[in-house]
Amino acid sequence: MSNVNEFGRVDEEGNVFVVDAGVERKVGQVPGATVEAALAIYTTRFADLATAVRILEQRIKSKADAQSIEKAFIKLQADLVEPHAVGDLDALRKRVAALEPVIATLREAKAEAQKEVVAASLKQREELVAKAEALAAADTSKTIWKTASVELNSLFEAWQAAQKNGPRLPKAEADALWKRFSQARTKFEAGKRAFFAQADASAKAARSKKQELVTKAEELVKQGADASLEYRKLVDAWKASGRSNSKSDDALWEKFKAAGDAIYAARAEKNAELSVGYAAALKAKLEILADAAKIDPAKNLAEAKKLLLEIQKRWESAGRVSKEKVRELEDKLRAIERKVRDAEAEQWRKSDPGTKARTDSVLSQLEESIAKLKVELEAAKKSKDAKKIADAEAALAARESWLKVVAG
Repeated sequence: MSNVNEFGRVDEEGNVFVVDAGVERKVGQVPGATVEAALAIYTTRFADLATAVRILEQRIKSKADAQSIEKAFIKLQADLVEPHAVGDLDALRKRVAALEPVIATLREAKAEAQKEVVAASLKQREELVAKAEALAAADTSKTIWKTASVELNSLFEAWQAAQKNGPRLPKAEADALWKRFSQARTKFEAGKRAFFAQADASAKAARSKKQELVTKAEELVKQGADASLEYRKLVDAWKASGRSNSKSDDALWEKFKAAGDAIYAARAEKNAELSVGYAAALKAKLEILADAAKIDPAKNLAEAKKLLLEIQKRWESAGRVSKEKVRELEDKLRAIERKVRDAEAEQWRKSDPGTKARTDSVLSQLEESIAKLKVELEAAKKSKDAKKIADAEAALAARESWLKVVAG
């Protein structure tokens, strides 16, 4: 027997022993080999264990992944229980045991970091859910569905990426968030289907309405220029009918517009004819007004009335003028008619017996008052009383003015 290593030996039969914690135990047998060769096998194994411990120490120092470090630590602990190696195994065990509190610290730090990662991931999922729910809750009549669908698909892809690449989330919270996200997608798709179903129904109704309007417009063409007002009503109805398929709209509009063009062309032709007639009527009525302006009821009322009657007959026979000239011309004729009518009323007033009697009575009273005031004025002048003179003159002037009005 030859001891060539302080931690092990080899006997004559090639059995290899190690001294482990003061106790010798057999670790293997290498028959037919030299002592050095047999020990070398097991010291090499020890060296491998020592290397593994050193690597673990370095990884802990560099703060490598806590989970993989813990796995290596557990494996080394198991490998060092009764390893088939020759060397200072107790020293290796102590070095490994000294790493345990450091690993525990790394484990705790990773757990805290993992909590933050999980919280961030939950927040990200919550944001994705909120956006999906907002899309699902939007007013379907104002939603731009193509854009909204792309956005919802992007949210779903982001969800899948977070699920694939993100941390493992607590099942209850992850399931609750997915349920909300899934419900939002379902609601969105249901709203989308309902919107386009309604849009399709509305488009069919609009197309039917427009076909009906085209038929009515084409019927109006037969009425020519007189149908322009009715066609205008159809245009308003067209605007209120909504949109159908764009190609259908374009084809129907072309027909509808063609009918309108025919009606407006007929109206333009009629207006051109009317314009010629309006010009002639305007010229005639201007000449009539010039003749009417010469009527003077103050000179000869009976003659004025006769001339006015002739003027009115000529006026009616002259025809229609354009709308913008009607008021101007009619007002001028009405003024002449009013002048004759006022003159007639004044003549009647003066010739009425009751009125004449009242006028004569007032005239008599005024004449008596004037005569009396003249006497008072003369007396005031003789007395040279300035105030009495002024009062008498003012009263006399007023009575004389009234006399002129009553006498006509």
